[in-house]
This record gives sequence, structure tokens and C-alpha cells, in this order.
Amino acid sequence: MFTGIIEGLGTVTSIRAAGQGKRLTIAADFDLAASKVGDSISVSGACLTAVAIARRQFDVDVSPETLAKSTLGSMRVGERVNLERALRLSDRIDGHLVSGHTDGTGVIDSREVSGNAIIVTVAVPEALTRHMIVKGSVAVDGVSLTINHLAAGRFSVSIIPHTAALTTIGLKQKGAPVNIETDMIGKYVEKFISSQHSPEAPQAGVTMEILTQKGFIK
Repeated sequence: MFTGIIEGLGTVTSIRAAGQGKRLTIAADFDLAASKVGDSISVSGACLTAVAIARRQFDVDVSPETLAKSTLGSMRVGERVNLERALRLSDRIDGHLVSGHTDGTGVIDSREVSGNAIIVTVAVPEALTRHMIVKGSVAVDGVSLTINHLAAGRFSVSIIPHTAALTTIGLKQKGAPVNIETDMIGKYVEKFISSQHSPEAPQAGVTMEILTQKGFIK
């Protein structure tokens, strides 16, 4: 689990085939002394497991599923990536709950300067905007952002100078692909509501009968 608050950037230094997947070597811009093999690290929004760590460099294996559903499939040596290590239960959640399981990809449709901010509009499949709301949260390349405007197949976010300077969002230009993860709470709510109205659901909601059957009441 992550927060979408990026710790720093990294650079892809090596990409090797690993069966149908790939193994990436990434050099981080910050110290990884507190990290160990087996830890989860978000690489531009994709949750990956560190399989080797040496000082500021680490290796991750990327499965065929992740390659197909994220921008990691087209990643190249020298590319800059956003990095965030997994959330600890004692940490503050300054962004929002991010799983690191990308829902799909989008493309930056436009960038416009507005005061001290950059308004970035991202085009995505309409299925992804179903789980978005205005003023809700979305992770773009692992960065926790607030949705300012929303329409079918696109949304806009405001990038402040701090975010532009410390993440790859400040580097991405029109046409650049990005990883998208919608708010997991919205997906759970939709699943719960749809299951209540499903004809296959044996019983919707909690009833006295269910509580009795499960032994909660007698």
C-alpha cells in the first residue's frame, strides 16, 4: 500500500528479458539503506517487489500482466521514474490510499500554465472515468492528485510547482503515456452496490436470518 506522495525519482539503467516478463534495474536518487529484498516499491505507480538491492540501486521483476496494463511495457533505459516505498502503518497518509495496481493507462492530452500551476488534462478509456469524481483522488504515474474537471474519457488535474519539480509529471509533455489508478474506495462501493442488485446474490445486505444462521444471535 502506498500514499501517492513520491519519495524521489529514479533512472532505469537496465532492462533484461525474464521469461515472458522483464527485469529492471533502477538507480534511485535517494538512499535505500532502510530497504531490503522483498520490499514493495512503487515504480511510476506500479507496485513491484525488490529482488536485489545495492546502495541506491535495486532490481525488480515485472510480470507479463503488469507489462500489458502499464507503461512499463514500453519503458526504455534512461527513462526517469517516480519512486515510493511501501506505506508503514505508523506513517501519515498525506495523499490517498494507493494500491500500486494500475487500472490502465492514459495519455497527456494538454498542458496549460495557470498562475503558478500547470493544468494537465489526461485522456483515458471511458471505463476509467466511471470510478472518478470531481475533487476525488487519482494516481497518475503513482502521484496522488485531485481531479479538478471530469468528462467522459478525460480528466484534469492541477500540478503545483513542488509536484512538478519532484516528480516526472513536470517532465511529461503532450502525448506522453501515463499509468492510471482510480480511487479504490469507489471501486469497492460500486462492487458492493452492484452485488446487492445481482440476481445471483442469494441474499442482499444483513438480515436477522443471516445473523441467526451465523450464530450472532439466538
